[in-house]
Order: sequence, then C-alpha cells, then structure tokens
Amino acid sequence: MQHSFASLPPDFYTRLMPTPLPQPYLVAASADAAALIGLDEAALAEQSALDILAGNAIPDQAQPLSAVYSGHQFGVWAGQLGDGRAILLGEVPTSAGPIELQLKGAGLTPYSRMGDGRAVLRSSIREFLCSEAMAALGIPTSRALAVAGSDQGVVRETMETSAVVLRMAPTFIRFGSFEHWFYRNQPEQLKTLADYVIARFYPALQDSANPYAALLETVTRRTAELIAHWQAVGFMHGVMNTDNMSILGETIDYGPFGFMEAFDSNHICNHSDHQGRYSYGNQPQIGHWNCYALGQALLPLIGDVETTQAALDVYQPAFAAKIDALLRAKLGLATAQDADRDLLDAMFGMLHDNRPDFTLFFRRLGNLQLAADTSLEGNAHPDAPLRDLFIDRAAFDAWALRYRARLRQENSIDSVRKAAMDAVNPKYVLRNYLAQVAIEKAQQKDFTEVARLLTVLRRPYDEQPEHEAYAALPPDWASRLEVSCSS
Repeated sequence: MQHSFASLPPDFYTRLMPTPLPQPYLVAASADAAALIGLDEAALAEQSALDILAGNAIPDQAQPLSAVYSGHQFGVWAGQLGDGRAILLGEVPTSAGPIELQLKGAGLTPYSRMGDGRAVLRSSIREFLCSEAMAALGIPTSRALAVAGSDQGVVRETMETSAVVLRMAPTFIRFGSFEHWFYRNQPEQLKTLADYVIARFYPALQDSANPYAALLETVTRRTAELIAHWQAVGFMHGVMNTDNMSILGETIDYGPFGFMEAFDSNHICNHSDHQGRYSYGNQPQIGHWNCYALGQALLPLIGDVETTQAALDVYQPAFAAKIDALLRAKLGLATAQDADRDLLDAMFGMLHDNRPDFTLFFRRLGNLQLAADTSLEGNAHPDAPLRDLFIDRAAFDAWALRYRARLRQENSIDSVRKAAMDAVNPKYVLRNYLAQVAIEKAQQKDFTEVARLLTVLRRPYDEQPEHEAYAALPPDWASRLEVSCSS
C-alpha cells in the first residue's frame, strides 16, 4: 500500500488512527469493487479483513489520515470542514491506476465539529448500494467495497447502530479542497495542491500554456458531463455543496440521494433542502455555480479573469452536447436533427404534467412499434403498458405521433432500436423504498436483502425476469419516505 496524499505538507491533513468498532460483523461486500483492487470477495469475510473494514486494524504500510477542506454549503460559505468521519488509509496500485481506500464512519477526527465521527447502518447501506448501482449504470462514481456493522449505538433522530463503509476512488480531493487555501489566503498551499492534482491525475495538462486554466477547463467539462448523466437517469444527489464535488468529475458523498420516480422537474430528494436549491431541475445550473466557485479558488494560479472565464465557458456546451446525446440514445434516435430539441422539450413537458414513473417510461418506450394500429382502444391499444402511465392519454398519443414520425425519418427498425434503448434505459434503479426494505431487514441482522438488491443492481439493463418485482411501480407507502442530510 502506498499513500501519495500523505506526501503533501502536514497542514493538508491530520494523521490519526481509526476508532475501533466494537464486535463488528460483515453486512455486505461487493465482488465487483473487490476485483478492482485484486481481492476475492470471500477474503472480505475473514476476520483479518473484517478488522480492517471496521477500523480495528490497518493494512500494512497504511498511513491513516483525515484531510482538511472547506466549502460552500447550500450556497453559503461554510469555512473549514474536512473529513469529519472519514479516514484515508492509503492507495492500492491497480492496472487502471492507484485507488484510494477510505473508511467512512471510522470515528472522531479534528474536523468532526459537533459530530460523533460515526456513520449509521442506514446511511452506510445506502451509500454502498448506490455507489455500486451507479457504477453498473456507467456513471462516474466512487465505489464501495464493503460495509461493517456493530451494535454500538449512535444518536441521530433516533437511536441507531454504527457502521463503517470502505469506499474507493482514485482521489477524494474536492472543489472545497482548493477553496480552503484560497479563502485562507495561502497561495503556496493552493499551488502545491494544484500541482499535485495535475501531476497525478492530469499529467497531460503539464505541457499546457496555462496548466491551471487547463485543469479548470477539464474539471468543468467533466462536471458538466457527469451531471448530464445524472439528469438522463433521473439521479438526484441531494447535497451538491462544493465540498461534495470531486475534482475528477465523479459522483461522491452519497447522502440524501434519490432516483426520480413520478416525474417532477422540481422534485427535491433532500428533506433538509427547504429552498429546493438542489432539486432535479436545478442540478445543471448548480454544477455550473460550483465550477465558478472552483474557478474563483484557482484564479490566483490562472492569473486573470478572462482566462478563467474562458475555461468555465466550456460548461454549457459540454452539458448540452452530452445531455442531447444521452437523450437521443434513450429515445433510440440514431441521428441528430435540428427539430429534436422541440421533441425533447415536448416530452419533458408531458412528463412533468402527467408524473409518470421516469424509469418505467423510458424502459417501456423501447417496446413501441412503428407499424402498430393506434386506433385501438383500452388494453388493446398497442402502447397500453406505456400509455397507462399517463393521466392525459391524449397528450401521450399526440407526442407518440410526433415520435413515430421522427423515427420513420431515419427508417428506424423496431428490433434494432429496442436493443439499443434497452442498453441505455435501465430497468432497475435503487428506488428509496427498495433500499428501505433492505435497511429494515439489516437492522434485524438479516442482510440477505442487501445482497439480493446488490445482485439486481449489478445488471440494471438486463431483463432479469426472476427479479421483476424490483422494477415495479413503488407502493403507496414509498411516497412518505424522507431522506435528509443525516441520512
């Protein structure tokens, strides 16, 4: 095990040991994540591995530390934050590059503020499942190797039990890591961090005329494309603070996230977000805002406002190009035409007005037949499974007429289009109620549903007829579920 972050000056972090988790037990493990670092899933069940997962032992050559950073939270400068419950162990070399291993929930750090440094079983399971689900969807993300639980009690809204999730990423450096040194007026540390990030993760930028502007432009583009992926699959992060934004353009820090069910462009998945800052519809512009915050932090290195602005200007075209490409793929369109934006805008207007299930709409859209007799009524209507998601069926029929006409313009073939659409429109996503069912069983020491749900989410685009129930409309009680920042 190596630890390049530990080579930075001491004011970037605090060295400390994890706080042991009493009588730990394995809740879940990801074979896919384990394979990334050359481990066998079975090895994670061994006591020696469990001790590491729980923070009761550390790997050979590990140098545990917690990083300092700052950030804007809900648009307001929050000052110093830092790893309040995360401890970075080091990095493992892999064929794809080093991967850092970080324990989340491993106890108090100097940056815990008023917290206890612990994570609860509920939030740890949610992060574990969503990290692996997002990876299977093809969306850039940190990964989760395993969750270790304990009967140790911690107080949130109620008394809960502790857990630690071991998460993995090439780095956990975030926008707020740069903001920290900018707002403290410490340009040497700011440059040290930027040089480290460029050398380690963006070495090609070292030959740029202005490497720091190139860094900002690259991160801005990656962030725009990441959020386009979120929008296309209906994912809502919930807490897009600058301290939760990865410098690599990956999804990190899973808290009160959610996947869109009944479509509402203004949907807020975080019960703590009283102003709706991080609603589904706001995510693209908040991503842009966060990039501006990073640009402000990098301005002393870039040198002038005009160059900084030019780097930030890539956001809108990058987002537009990526979301258009993703949405065309979701509609099975093999070509791009000028009128496609009108078709897409009409679709989203129809979705917002009728509130169909987002995931089911796109998945069932792949079954639409070009030559179907749409004059039939009721259950005999060829689009019935899709059409029945809408209150205003006439509105759907009108849009479907336009959609069919668009498909005919490129001589679309039903079977070919369906195969392509099924490859990009997931049948299975991590719905909140599915996570809740798994959590409630896990709280009774039954971890089988966590494992089963992970199995389903590993293949989100496959039919999996044996797991059909996981693709159904959510039950009525699911609408009453709430997640907040404490989640």
